[in-house]
Amino acid sequence: MNSLADRLAEVRDRIGKACAAAHRDPAGVKLLAVTKVFPPDIIHEAYALGLREFGENYVQEMERKAASVAPLTDARFHLIGHLQSNKTRKAAELFHSIETVDSVKLLRRLDAEGKPIDVMIEVKLSHEESKSGASVDDVPAIVDAARECRNLRLTGMMTVPPWSEDAELSRPYFAQLRELAAKYGLPELSMGMSHDLAVAIEEGATWVRVGTALFGRRVKV
Repeated sequence: MNSLADRLAEVRDRIGKACAAAHRDPAGVKLLAVTKVFPPDIIHEAYALGLREFGENYVQEMERKAASVAPLTDARFHLIGHLQSNKTRKAAELFHSIETVDSVKLLRRLDAEGKPIDVMIEVKLSHEESKSGASVDDVPAIVDAARECRNLRLTGMMTVPPWSEDAELSRPYFAQLRELAAKYGLPELSMGMSHDLAVAIEEGATWVRVGTALFGRRVKV
């Protein structure tokens, strides 16, 4: 099996090639290492290789890891899983960025915690019941509310298209998110994962969320 260093080099090479194909500067695409369901030592190893941005799905899991990763002073943790409104206090303590804001209520609960947090609006663009996110119709009210929050910085939007081994099937969802974010002047787009990051970059992704291509199949913590 390749080492994490080898896999990281491969992912960065894929990002570089996708940027070249799209005539984009690779500096405009940031790698979010998805470490959900991996132990803290994996985060330490990734940090030692230069990674600084890490994605986690669950508040409770991040809470278990927090003490172990506290010495990684430059690490930033992003919540990329659904956030329940009753967990906003803990989320505000643990995460630097929350990419899954999907309601005005959640925004206001986060803002009330009084901590500076970057936020993105998760938009549900598919009809899958299993997917979370705000509807396109709800986006205007969420954007307006976010811009009224004193402690939150609205940076962009994220989405998760329906799973398919054919990366091209993700393209319409990525294009729709790009157009929606542009409508509101939001520069950051979190979209694309291990299998479809090249298509996401072609459609304007500024963050790609990569877990499997870096860390392999997930194991229980």
